[in-house]
Amino acid sequence: MTQMPTQPMIRISGVNKYFGDFHALKNINLEVPRGQVIVVLGPSGSGKSTLCRTINRLETIDEGTIEIEGRVLPEEGKDLAKLRSEVGMVFQQFNLFPHLTIRDNVTLGPTKVRGTKKADAVRRADELLERVGIGAQAEKYPAQLSGGQQQRVAIARALAMEPKVMLFDEPTSALDPEMVGEVLDVMTELAASGMTMLVVTHEMGFARKVADRIIFMADGEIVEDTDPESFFTNPQSDRARDFLGKILH
Repeated sequence: MTQMPTQPMIRISGVNKYFGDFHALKNINLEVPRGQVIVVLGPSGSGKSTLCRTINRLETIDEGTIEIEGRVLPEEGKDLAKLRSEVGMVFQQFNLFPHLTIRDNVTLGPTKVRGTKKADAVRRADELLERVGIGAQAEKYPAQLSGGQQQRVAIARALAMEPKVMLFDEPTSALDPEMVGEVLDVMTELAASGMTMLVVTHEMGFARKVADRIIFMADGEIVEDTDPESFFTNPQSDRARDFLGKILH
């Protein structure tokens, strides 16, 4: 009996996106297998964040399809909310609710969206806050935490929804340099646990060490799609060579 090929976790087919006359994403085709960690690199304005944001429909697309586990992203409504809850997202800015404690920030989604019992949501939140190294901060408010700690709360909050995929849109770019490592450590642990991840970042060390695949974008197109070793030691395109030359020297 032959094995059926397993459904990719994310499938992006023929996706185009315009902002007015600006062609932000040009015929993007990409498959992300379950459990794979993809790091998206590229110069500013290359479409990396736009690509990331289309995967849970924070940005709409003009042509093409995006599927999560074989289901096409719905346009709107309840189905979209359900699918969105399966795709965790961590942004540059932490977007925590300032008037809620850290614990309440993490329990809000599961209780409101998933209908999880409060006691269960609290237990899970405390486990996740321990996992990201800030269990002792559960009673505090976001303003009492450092940027690195707030970003780790944002990761715990996304994980509380039990997502199938985690999207990270430049999660460390708003942080002071000494806080970057603590967030990348949490992401590295998450990758090791088998989470499917798509990460837009400028952190080359993380990309090299943690990614299964590097997607290099320029001018709204995927220019290279390869493994980290090949990308960093032997980039195939002038655009990638130019990019690495600027970043690594």
